[in-house]
Amino acid sequence: MALLCYNRGCGQHFDPKSNSNDACTYHPGVPVFHDALKGWSSCRRRITDFSDFLSIVGCTKGRHSSEEPPEPVKPEVKTSEKEELSELKPKFQEPIIQAPKPVGAIKRPSPDEPVTNLELKISASLKQALDKLKLSSGNEEDKKEEDSDEIKIGTSCKYGRWSKTYQGLQSLEEVCVYHSGVPIFHEGMKYWSCCRRKTSDFNTFLAQEGCTTGKHNWTKKDAGEKVVPCRHDWHQTGGKVTISVYAKNSLPDLSRVEANSTLLNVHIVFEGEKEFHQNVKLWGVIDVKRIYVTMTATKIEITMRKAEPMQWASLELPATKKPEKQKEDRTI
Repeated sequence: MALLCYNRGCGQHFDPKSNSNDACTYHPGVPVFHDALKGWSSCRRRITDFSDFLSIVGCTKGRHSSEEPPEPVKPEVKTSEKEELSELKPKFQEPIIQAPKPVGAIKRPSPDEPVTNLELKISASLKQALDKLKLSSGNEEDKKEEDSDEIKIGTSCKYGRWSKTYQGLQSLEEVCVYHSGVPIFHEGMKYWSCCRRKTSDFNTFLAQEGCTTGKHNWTKKDAGEKVVPCRHDWHQTGGKVTISVYAKNSLPDLSRVEANSTLLNVHIVFEGEKEFHQNVKLWGVIDVKRIYVTMTATKIEITMRKAEPMQWASLELPATKKPEKQKEDRTI
């Protein structure tokens, strides 16, 4: 009779009679989820997609195990220890999801208050990456090719990096269907900011048809602007909110992050000439004096201290809809 193996990362059925010392490939460690990365404590591989995480091949060989792992036993706490722990608990109530405080309780600061240009902390990894780019720059042939107006056959459309390629003059008249927004990954869900069709599967997300129509962009010169979408994510604790913008090789001298108590403006220049803009009207209130911006070779991380220890319902404050004015009948 085939038995189910309970080793992490295996999940296969096996015959106990043919169970050998290298029959099972599994993970002896535990799942690790941190900073949008997923992996196992027993190996160093880290990925962002949950489906890919489930398919990571085990890093250890051993025997299949049909014994279901026991539930973790909670340690018994003595009465004296319980009293000590209760004294260490924070005095405020448990964080709850609630709407921003109305006027009359704690007044929400105006979004028009002056913004502060935040200090950018540059990591050693980014400094090293930028030094390498300086050494490899200066190729005149590449610059001439970029300045050329000629579109080569097989050139891909720059909007969204879709599969459409330039096949001749007829391609100039084709209609391009693309996403005008930016990709958003939050709490396991993936969607575009322009149409917000949420899915948990990364492949389904990539296959989503665009929601905007227009002309193909075959050259950088056609775009008119250097602004591009950039993947970003956010997470929170009781007292902090952290935003991660995944932009490689960002340029500190040309980038800036500004904020006041309820507004965050992000402008990042990365990979030479690409630009990312994001203006966020924050759901809650933050302490501007306790915002930390760290730039690494792969991302920019913005950590903000909440003015109140509470859970935010979302990162951005929902836009308020203005009531439509009824049209007055005019008589002559």
